[in-house]
Amino acid sequence: MHIVRFEGEMERQTRHFSDTFWTALCLLLSTPCNLKIYALPESGKPNILLILADDLSWFDLGCYGSKDVNTPNIDKLAREGMTFSNAYTATAMCAPSRQQLYTGLFPVRSGAMANHSSVKPGTKSMVHHLGELGYQVSLSGKEHFGPPASFPFERREGLTIPSGPKPFCLVHASRKPHDGWPDAKGYDPDEITVAPYLVDNRETRTALSRYFTEITQLDQDVKTLLDDLKTKGKAENTVVIFTSEQGSAFYGGKWTCYDRGLKTAFIVKWPGLIKRGSKSDALIQYVDLVPTLVEIAGGNSTQVDTGRKGAPGGRNGFDGKSFLEVLRGERRKHNSHVYGIHTMQGAWIGGPYPIRSIRDERYKYIWNPMHEGGFVNFNNIGNRLQCWQSWLRDAKTDPEAAEIVRRWVKRPEIEFYDTEKDPYELSNLAKDPRYAKLIIHLKKKLESWMAQQGDLGIETELSNPKSSKEAQWKPRLKKYYKANKVAYDQIFSRRNLQ
Repeated sequence: MHIVRFEGEMERQTRHFSDTFWTALCLLLSTPCNLKIYALPESGKPNILLILADDLSWFDLGCYGSKDVNTPNIDKLAREGMTFSNAYTATAMCAPSRQQLYTGLFPVRSGAMANHSSVKPGTKSMVHHLGELGYQVSLSGKEHFGPPASFPFERREGLTIPSGPKPFCLVHASRKPHDGWPDAKGYDPDEITVAPYLVDNRETRTALSRYFTEITQLDQDVKTLLDDLKTKGKAENTVVIFTSEQGSAFYGGKWTCYDRGLKTAFIVKWPGLIKRGSKSDALIQYVDLVPTLVEIAGGNSTQVDTGRKGAPGGRNGFDGKSFLEVLRGERRKHNSHVYGIHTMQGAWIGGPYPIRSIRDERYKYIWNPMHEGGFVNFNNIGNRLQCWQSWLRDAKTDPEAAEIVRRWVKRPEIEFYDTEKDPYELSNLAKDPRYAKLIIHLKKKLESWMAQQGDLGIETELSNPKSSKEAQWKPRLKKYYKANKVAYDQIFSRRNLQ
């Protein structure tokens, strides 16, 4: 090291500056002021706050275009960060979706394919990967994953942020707005908009108003978390992520591979790095999140051992890949395609009913390998949303209601949609000769992905264990079909579905 000695006037000026600096610093420290002093983690790494909703359709947020639902705090977060318009989970059910998000692995490879299922023993999650990089990894709210060894989160209660000096990754997994909604408050059923895939009647509007009420409650919880982050001086060095999970429990959303089931709201705020109010149309999936967090934390996502063989390229790595360059504004694109997979095995009642899908930036291909059987689940049988029976009632006399019910209950083997012109995926173009080549292309891409994942379609569907609750639901299913035989006969006799 070279020591530079200043002499004469320069040395006197340097000593004067030093004396002045230390005098000023002492005055600042001894005088009350309004300067913001941010609490940086001792490692200098950013904190991570991941807020996860529960069964929230992406389009039911103000920042994603809703004119009905009041979400000022989530909307504010969107204005302060980057909003993704093409984010997806691969499965529109709670347990598989969350375990993708936490492991970076697709369902067949991880083992968490059915609802209420667990990953295979030895599978690692974000808790392991970020923990190895020096993070305190904790979770508050809903779990719905297993086994515990694969998700050894520290448990936190309430809507509070860790306060210690160690960098943290906190997942707040809300239970809102999962069905079981409160009474409506602030939403007049007569004033709300009913999407075209739903039957527009009094019962549906009442259910929507209750669902919207709980979304607004979730929005207030987001505010509480962000306020605590700011109070503890951590807001400027925390990456905040909000995502809505799969679509709502309204028929045609959750439990499907339509965009209203698989597509998710995804917002990222990173002060000083992400441009405020920016938007991205990059195709990302839930399996991409953990690789991204590893790189945010200073790790190398391509060198991570997930505990599962069979990654693309034959490694033990992630199925997803980091989109950190998208967040930094260095890339506009990410994936060329995103995938969907669904099973009704293990979901109490309704199986087997497999679904697979693939989409690019515009077109969606869906394969229903066991389409001959009608689709049904506990939501129909139990009338959980208090509106399905009203749909069957109206479908007896209303052709539009009948078409909506048919679309949910009986589907063709192949579905193909132009999501740009038909965002609710109501007009099936599978038999349109103009799209024949594209359909073949997407079919081959989907089959290639399934082979890489070890997904054998119907065989994989049947290999999933049935729910322990299926025995108690079977008598209810029989009773349901008997009670609604006239409605089903009238609805399906009007049109010869192919």
